[in-house]
Amino acid sequence: MSVATPSAQRVELRVEGTVQGVGFRPFVFRLAEELGLAGFIRNDSRGVVIEVEGRDLEPFVRRLQADAPPLASIERVLREERPARGDAGFRILESAGGGIADAPVSPDTATCADCLRELFDPGDRRYRYPFINCTNCGPRFTIVIGIPYDRPLTTMAPFPMCERCRAEYEDPRDRRFHAQPNACPACGPSLSLWPPLAGADPLRAAADALCAGAIVAVKGVGGYHLACRAGDEAAVGRLRARKHREEKPFALMAAGVSAAERLVALTSAERALLVSPERPIVLAPRRPEAPVAASVAPGAPELGVMLPYSPLHHLLLADVGETLVMTSGNLSDEPIAYRDEDAQARLATVADLVLLHDRSIETRTDDSVLRSVRVGRVTATAFLRRSRGYVPASLPLPGAGAARPLLACGAELKSTFCLARGRRAWVSHHIGDLENYETLRSFAEGIGHFERLFEVAPEVIVHDLHPEYLSSKYALEREGVEAIAVQHHHAHLAACLAEHGESGEAVGAIFDGTGYGVDGAVWGGELLYGSPAGFERVGHLLPVRLPGGAQAIRQPWRMACAWLEAAGVGEWPGLRVEPGHRRAVARLIRSGLASPWTTSIGRLFDAVAALCGLRLEVTYEGQAAIELEGGCDPHERGRYPISVGAGGGLMVIDPRETIRAIAADLDRGSPPATVAARFHGALAAATVEACARAAGERGTEVVVLSGGVFANRRLLSTVAAGMSAAGLRVLVPQRLPAGDGGISYGQAAVAAARMAAAPMAA
Repeated sequence: MSVATPSAQRVELRVEGTVQGVGFRPFVFRLAEELGLAGFIRNDSRGVVIEVEGRDLEPFVRRLQADAPPLASIERVLREERPARGDAGFRILESAGGGIADAPVSPDTATCADCLRELFDPGDRRYRYPFINCTNCGPRFTIVIGIPYDRPLTTMAPFPMCERCRAEYEDPRDRRFHAQPNACPACGPSLSLWPPLAGADPLRAAADALCAGAIVAVKGVGGYHLACRAGDEAAVGRLRARKHREEKPFALMAAGVSAAERLVALTSAERALLVSPERPIVLAPRRPEAPVAASVAPGAPELGVMLPYSPLHHLLLADVGETLVMTSGNLSDEPIAYRDEDAQARLATVADLVLLHDRSIETRTDDSVLRSVRVGRVTATAFLRRSRGYVPASLPLPGAGAARPLLACGAELKSTFCLARGRRAWVSHHIGDLENYETLRSFAEGIGHFERLFEVAPEVIVHDLHPEYLSSKYALEREGVEAIAVQHHHAHLAACLAEHGESGEAVGAIFDGTGYGVDGAVWGGELLYGSPAGFERVGHLLPVRLPGGAQAIRQPWRMACAWLEAAGVGEWPGLRVEPGHRRAVARLIRSGLASPWTTSIGRLFDAVAALCGLRLEVTYEGQAAIELEGGCDPHERGRYPISVGAGGGLMVIDPRETIRAIAADLDRGSPPATVAARFHGALAAATVEACARAAGERGTEVVVLSGGVFANRRLLSTVAAGMSAAGLRVLVPQRLPAGDGGISYGQAAVAAARMAAAPMAA
């Protein structure tokens, strides 16, 4: 028996962060062995606990963070001295149950280089095995049923490991030690086809079908994709028709970086995003000669490209030998299919063949979508959709966090929800637009899963002010909780501030399409001043009518009529709309019937796109604005006049002179590309002027730019540069979308701040 010497030390180290399922325990085991230390490590509900003993522990403590595995993310290490016990050797103990779950579950991670080498090595026992993985890669969140993250609490539980896999799993020196999805062809999941093809290798048959022009539904990590050859115009056209997706761009999957660079022009930042372990869809400027069908992304200046992130994808791309369309496996506006029986039922009319497997998906997750943007002097990451690869990584809440556990239900479009307890907030994967029963059910199921996974029983539920949002109705129908309503644009402001750890006041330019104002009007071009604790409205876009309500969102020409009417231009002949329709809309505008007031900058973009003849009607949300940005002359530096005045004690951005100048330019034959660029310049200049004035009057140097309009790369970069030149510190969302995907986190931050300001009575 070993006896403790007087010089021996022993400490307990509690490590919190993403440290389960990422190879952290074997790393600690090997580090302790290397340094000749004794003790143990084990998982528990909060992270990992290490007790380590030896003569000199400081090198171990230093290297614990400096040399951690690539997928680990250490938030903090708590240290307590312990009496030396004289342990012999270092051990990895079984996970400890009990306690409140607080350990962040690791997101799904792309296949690592070591596994890829084995995948394509004919001499390896996992050669061409579509489910190869190790502790450094593979599915995580999408297979987790509960925590601690151990195999019995994953969808791999039905697959007992063979002797060789079990030996790897139990060897701390092996790359697959405690890799919960560990498997091989002898014991793991397998592929199949539907309808079955007798005697066919499922993967080869699917690749052959794609090469022949078929549409194939492919079961991936977080759900089904619909795939076809990207260069096959007939196949892409059939996919659009069957999926009922008229014009919204399809995502592409390229075999590697060189293949991606034949499609899009990548900066170093975009290239880094593309090859990152998260493997998001990266939006980048399309090359004119990109070898893709015209129907892939009609009218879009960018293409969304991703690289394979599962072994199945790698094999499929290699067998087909060219880039594939890889779009969500659903019909338009529905959640993606992720259960096999659901996929076979819903995708039967879309796909010619279904490539599936028998590893269940616990949580459906769409692909994440990002782009790189220039903000002042730095390059930032901008999420358009945060999902696979990033969820469920937690975000901190500033200050003391949430005094009581809460659920924030988000908005309606690009829906997410957020659970929070203490200083930790978990923002969900992308759910979709809450406009039908299937998406609402997915929303409710996701909330239930997160509540179980992180053991959060909400005492407070937070919702948008809009009474007709399904998310608000869900919130108000839950019993036994305190309900808190948060204004939409305040949530945008609070989300960005909280993400950056700011609890003080800032000016916010919050520009989007629609948000319910405290006065019942349709807000969307707001200048706010405040913090998560509260806000005041200090300015807005000049209000105009929204003729026909939601119909004006689908038909941008209606907003063109509204702005022409406001600018005194009247029935401008350049707007190519049937005169009878225009007159009917003019009557709505003048009477106010079914035409609420709106300050929406999203709708202003729609109006200008219609004036330029780029888009009179849209088939997906944001289409007109996307095409207006894409249509800008990149060399045009001029801008139209636009005023920033006062009205009712508030600053008013008034683009009526801008509209008159646009009409005059188009009458003179100016190209729409010139007009689009000058409009962007005008709005950017007005935003900088208004924010600088508001910041000066209130003694702050911090300005937030958020809301869906700031997904516009040109506008964001121009405004941020102007703010920086004015000496202001610009904050933009970087860990969450600027659009409504970040609303739930902002709601959580507002509720936490309100609870801190008015704590419960003792």
